[in-house]
Amino acid sequence: MNSNLIHSSHDSVATVIAQFLKSQGVQRVYGLCGGHIMPIWMALDAQGIRIIDVRDERAAVYMAHAEADLTGSLGVALVTAGPGVTNAMTGIANAHVSRAPVLVISGTPPMAQEHRGALQDMSHTELVASITRMARTVRHPALALSTLNEATCRAFGQGNEPGPVYIDFPVDVLRSAPPSAILLSEHFKRITVPVTMPATSDIDAAVALLWQAKRPLFISGRGAKAASAPLQQLLGMLGAAYLDTGESRGLVPPDHPSVVAAMRGNVMGQADLVVTIGRKLDFQLAYGSPAVFGQARFLRIADNSAELRDNRRGEVDILASVPQTLQAICDAAVHMKPHADSDWLKGLRQQHLARADKLKFSMAQAANGSDGLMHPNKVLAAVQDVLPQHSVVVADGGDFLSFARVGLQSDAYLDPGPLGCIGVGTPFGVAASLACPERPVVVVTGDGAFGFNAMEIDTAVRHKAPVLIIVANNGSWAIEVRDQQQNHGKVVGTQLQFADHAAMARAFGMHAQRVEKAEDLPAALALAKQNLPALLDVLVTPEAESSDAKSGLAWVPDLQALAAWDDQERKWRDMA
Repeated sequence: MNSNLIHSSHDSVATVIAQFLKSQGVQRVYGLCGGHIMPIWMALDAQGIRIIDVRDERAAVYMAHAEADLTGSLGVALVTAGPGVTNAMTGIANAHVSRAPVLVISGTPPMAQEHRGALQDMSHTELVASITRMARTVRHPALALSTLNEATCRAFGQGNEPGPVYIDFPVDVLRSAPPSAILLSEHFKRITVPVTMPATSDIDAAVALLWQAKRPLFISGRGAKAASAPLQQLLGMLGAAYLDTGESRGLVPPDHPSVVAAMRGNVMGQADLVVTIGRKLDFQLAYGSPAVFGQARFLRIADNSAELRDNRRGEVDILASVPQTLQAICDAAVHMKPHADSDWLKGLRQQHLARADKLKFSMAQAANGSDGLMHPNKVLAAVQDVLPQHSVVVADGGDFLSFARVGLQSDAYLDPGPLGCIGVGTPFGVAASLACPERPVVVVTGDGAFGFNAMEIDTAVRHKAPVLIIVANNGSWAIEVRDQQQNHGKVVGTQLQFADHAAMARAFGMHAQRVEKAEDLPAALALAKQNLPALLDVLVTPEAESSDAKSGLAWVPDLQALAAWDDQERKWRDMA
């Protein structure tokens, strides 16, 4: 017998799929059952892989996405054919834009019925090709293992940008036995994120650039998640300023002297060197435009080219693993004295702390609206008071997200991401609480965003996911209402009712409470934390104006995402 063969039962392709996922350390698969994937579904159970069955396939992919983001492992979603795949596409698109390593598996009708009008007979791969790193149908049992390996490698970014991959199998292939000769143990080796060492010449060039800078600014993104220690070391060595983004919240602790988040606009315009660490220069960073960043030079470091050359090239571009690159820079410059202006950083840090203290005070003291309802900041202040720093915060919504983004601090943070995919809150929170059971998980969401996947509270209850969901209920799509009022003089189709979300949650067996007064929040939060999963439906005033509502984000300026940046861009272009 060939010793390279696996030594467990492999009576079907479905069994091999389950065995492969187990070999990759997959503990949970998120999905919604259907006939075209039933063989995989039962094989997963037989292999001891937990199935988290959801109420909508979008939520399954969102949950796989959240698990991948928080654990660094492969997230897996299993969805059935036809509408199962089309429902999942929004989740796949969000993982695509967020560059999350997610494997989505589906089924198709038996090959003898293909293209004959069978139930749910669709070319799924054509639908998802543009939003995946790979989309493939496996029509022969012998190809299952090699395809799973290739897909997983691509999901982790081996040779490409990381992100979601998609595979489906005709159901007769799932029931077929693969040839024993091809079931080699090498196909079950654990696949991980690749490590690429930087070139010495690139490190020397980066050190020269960094140690000459007087006002260096570091901005981190998804690609920096594993680089906390060397990043903090490098910031300290240089005396550089630091900004995180939603992709990398918690990477550098808030008490680090380089953190100047409250001075974001100022520091972006003052820096003479901007260092992007695994971060695209997208709309959230003004596309790196000189209109916003002035004459700053750029140093770009990433482990894939998509985060290295978008919109602006660096004077030095380093394509290599981020932790290894940052550590190599630290090691190469250990005896060098930087030229950074320490007074510049100290001034920014002092102003940052003053603004942060002012925000904390103003949040707790925020006045009610003329309708007598709470300001959203009062809700967030009460949550922050009881939120341990090691918590996972999931923020969701449009208007409410802009309050939560600056109002809550924690070591881990998830939100709708650069796609602006509202509705992720509850699914992200369910997955986070299952993947990180040792950490408190709090979802703060607007009522509009909550409605997208509100049924997943049923999933939370059935799977005993210890998540706390707080719905800021203002009875409207608030940013759009304000845009219509200010720019169109009429409100059309953007108002909701103050629905009783707590009553709905109780109907599914979840502890839930409706809170209408700020003084009732502390007791409600304490009781909820003792009865997880739980939901608090908190009435807030729609009159509160968020920073995003003020910025022009709602009306989509022509050149930049924010109105102020749009004005700067126009002036800069006119002067050029």
